[in-house]
Amino acid sequence: MCATCGCGGGPVHADHSREHPHADHAHEHPHRHAGLLAPPAFTPGRIVRLEQDVLAKNDAIALRNRAWLGEREILALNLVSSPGAGKTTLLERTLREVRGELPVAVVEGDQETPLDAERIRAAGCPVLQINTGRGCHLDAAMISDALRALDPPRGALLFIENVGNLVCPAMFDLGEHAKVVVASTPEGADKPLKYPHMFRAAKLMLLNKIDLAPHVAFDEALCISRARQVNPALEVLSISAARGDGLDRWYAWLHGAIAAIRHHDAGTPKDRALT
Repeated sequence: MCATCGCGGGPVHADHSREHPHADHAHEHPHRHAGLLAPPAFTPGRIVRLEQDVLAKNDAIALRNRAWLGEREILALNLVSSPGAGKTTLLERTLREVRGELPVAVVEGDQETPLDAERIRAAGCPVLQINTGRGCHLDAAMISDALRALDPPRGALLFIENVGNLVCPAMFDLGEHAKVVVASTPEGADKPLKYPHMFRAAKLMLLNKIDLAPHVAFDEALCISRARQVNPALEVLSISAARGDGLDRWYAWLHGAIAAIRHHDAGTPKDRALT
């Protein structure tokens, strides 16, 4: 987590305009993690308490996000992966092929640059870019701000593309319906065992770039076996975002999740606003 990885300390920049991609608004985020990088005098017990405090505050905001999304029947998916696994390419293709069927919005998380937001905007989708500076993940307070700015309509599909990182994003609940971990064949079959917290936290694994598997000596069955060793309930879809393999099953999964959101009766409070 942040107390051990040293993330934070830089400003958070958010693009609050869906129409003007260069109208970025820079602000200091009230929940920065700069104070979590412990100086040598800090004891292990103190660091653990700081970690617990950060996660408790984050979880309280995530709970409000979840209630807000649930009231509006918005399906929010937190896309997580290591850098280069293909999240943005997957999003571009998904947006172009499903946006006519339902409203879609995207929150893009990166340490720097609006490059991914520009790609998503070019695909015809409302998008808000969050640049975390030295931070290595999005948190629930950032998403709370993003929800206000984007204001997705009732019944929308909201994609949150997290910062490329298989460690910290696993620990931070954003209020999403599910984490979707995108793995890729060039990374090898060992990622689920090396980063078990991420695969344990995910509901779905998209095994991307299967068109490259013959060229990188990738063992698909071994990777899936290891992922389910970590998380027996994990759903797995093998896809190629570039070539289109398996995307029909991905879209069917999305439609099933949206239907579940619309027909659930979980007793979510209906009068709680984002604060």
